[in-house]
Amino acid sequence: MNVAALIPLIVALPLLGAAVSLLIGRHPRAQIVATIGAFALVLAVAITVLLNVDHSGRMSVVIGGWEAPWGIELVADRLSAILVVVATLMLLGVLMYATGQGVTDGDAETPVTIFQPTYLVLAAGLYNAFLAGDLFNMFVGFEIMLAASYVLITLGGTGARIRSGVIYIVVSLVSSTLFLTAIALLYGATGTVNMAQLAERIPQLPEPVQLIVHLALLLGFCIKAAVFPVSFWLPDSYPTAPAPVTAVFAGLLTKVGVYAIIRTETQLFAGHDVNTPLMVLSLFTLLIGIMGAIAQADIRRLLSFTLVSHIGYMLFGISLGTEAALAATVYYMVHHITVQTTLFLSIGLVERIGGTASLTRLAGVLRASPLISALFLLPALNLGGIPPFSGFIGKLALIVDAAALDTPLAWVGIGVMVATSLLTLYPLMRVWNLAFWRPSVDPNRANTGLLRSLQENPIASSTVAQRSVSRLMVGVTIAMVLLMLALTVFAGPLFGLAERAADGIMNLSATSIGGRR
Repeated sequence: MNVAALIPLIVALPLLGAAVSLLIGRHPRAQIVATIGAFALVLAVAITVLLNVDHSGRMSVVIGGWEAPWGIELVADRLSAILVVVATLMLLGVLMYATGQGVTDGDAETPVTIFQPTYLVLAAGLYNAFLAGDLFNMFVGFEIMLAASYVLITLGGTGARIRSGVIYIVVSLVSSTLFLTAIALLYGATGTVNMAQLAERIPQLPEPVQLIVHLALLLGFCIKAAVFPVSFWLPDSYPTAPAPVTAVFAGLLTKVGVYAIIRTETQLFAGHDVNTPLMVLSLFTLLIGIMGAIAQADIRRLLSFTLVSHIGYMLFGISLGTEAALAATVYYMVHHITVQTTLFLSIGLVERIGGTASLTRLAGVLRASPLISALFLLPALNLGGIPPFSGFIGKLALIVDAAALDTPLAWVGIGVMVATSLLTLYPLMRVWNLAFWRPSVDPNRANTGLLRSLQENPIASSTVAQRSVSRLMVGVTIAMVLLMLALTVFAGPLFGLAERAADGIMNLSATSIGGRR
């Protein structure tokens, strides 16, 4: 069986599912079944591709028989296959959560006729970005995600969501403009946008041209990944969306930017040394993100700042420039996708039973629901890097790799990573103390002392109506927590897979165009 021929199905199945979903729009249950079926098929194909690329190496397929540089090439290596599998698990889990929410609330938050097909289109764009073998096809994937993201982030049509959507779309268009400009420059200078061919031709360009294109791509991808100082947009965009949308955005969309940075730095510009500027940016991202989280009263906004902060860990791993550090980065990406998605789903449950996401008004969750409290506490401890969770394993691997580099900046980075990990625990445990452990809110003390210094969400109300929680929503969150714990239980095999992925990336220059490693 030619497994490479299955790769286009990963992109085509969600698009086909979106078309079917639109055709049966008057039958919500059938829509849900069609959407779940599409993701189940994608998961089966993605696992098959991952097993084959792990055994045989990189695979590619050219759509329509047009060879590079004219044809569209889809490429699956260990890194892209890992991310497709993990992304599909997250998308499927969030879809089931949204289904449970829809059963309880009706179509107010996630109207099935709009949500299901748009969600599938978002998935297709995400998969296309991961599998793209040329820069223009990756750009197309980004734009598909952008169009679908705007629809999802503005679901419900509230003023706050429209404002968030405008912020998101404007910043994304700036990133897209930089990306497209770099693509045009590269095509004009080299006659191709195929990444394998670009890796051979870019070193032949004049140094100033290489530098301009490199910086344009890197800046565009840093905006997508929410790297400091272009991370300001994220905390104002994600928290106002419905809980399932926020969860999938926080877990996956910024990682597409990180993935693009990995491809840029290891494949296209491997001979350029920008590791020091990247490391400095990563350290500022770590610190500024967590400082922003400490100042927040709104839990969703707090988690959005921690998301920014932890992008810094991944960027730091990339900046170390070694195979071992890249393996640790791949493992940490998988960890963070899972944990961040799970945390936002658990906060969605908390917000429903407490009627708010604000620490100034939320209390007594532990007494109201010990189970939901545990579903928040476990991923929160993992995000903070408490041993033996996967967060600790990933951070420890990055620290060891930085120590092996043994440069002054690397040692500074170790100190910043350790400090950020400890500081991450502070706002998360404050959430635990105020929202879960505190028995009730004292009206006379609600706006005094520490609570007065915390910042509410400036563009949305933190108070919503209390709503019931369906068993499906709780069950999905439990499954996500178990998947998160599996990253610790099976850390050895997963880290081994990450090491093989890093080895394939670092040695990609030895791969012939369209061939196998």
